[in-house]
Amino acid sequence: MNYMFETGFLGTRAPFFMDLVTLIVSLLPLLVASAIYLARNKKYKLHAYSQVFIFAFSVIVLTYFEIGVRMGGGFDFFMKESHVSHNYALIVLIFHIIVSVITLVIWAVTIFMAKKQLLLNRHKKAGLLTFLGVVMTSLTGIWVYFLMFVY
Repeated sequence: MNYMFETGFLGTRAPFFMDLVTLIVSLLPLLVASAIYLARNKKYKLHAYSQVFIFAFSVIVLTYFEIGVRMGGGFDFFMKESHVSHNYALIVLIFHIIVSVITLVIWAVTIFMAKKQLLLNRHKKAGLLTFLGVVMTSLTGIWVYFLMFVY
């Protein structure tokens, strides 16, 4: 697991695992948009499978990230070399966590309740809300990364 803490590949102060997770999180809206595109083209089974795969993959990436943060010393450790105010970065991080957790819950409900939502004509709205949450999670995650490792 030591490879996780070697220098990352994005040319910042971040360790490898942070660069990898940030890259994946930045691509996540494109992946979810691709799955939505499948539904719009009436490829519902492929849409369902891709959403489940992307969700499961995201949970695995989140677990990998959490392991790296805990093993690496946590937020305070990673903020040591940043020139950004600790309090400001903490507020942004808390906002990111709130958005991420809400999105994860909505996404899970949207996947596991899809059939019922379809019958009630709510699935499309839930999917749009999920997509907006994924976009916000991605943007706020990139924001946190920049505050910790670029500035």
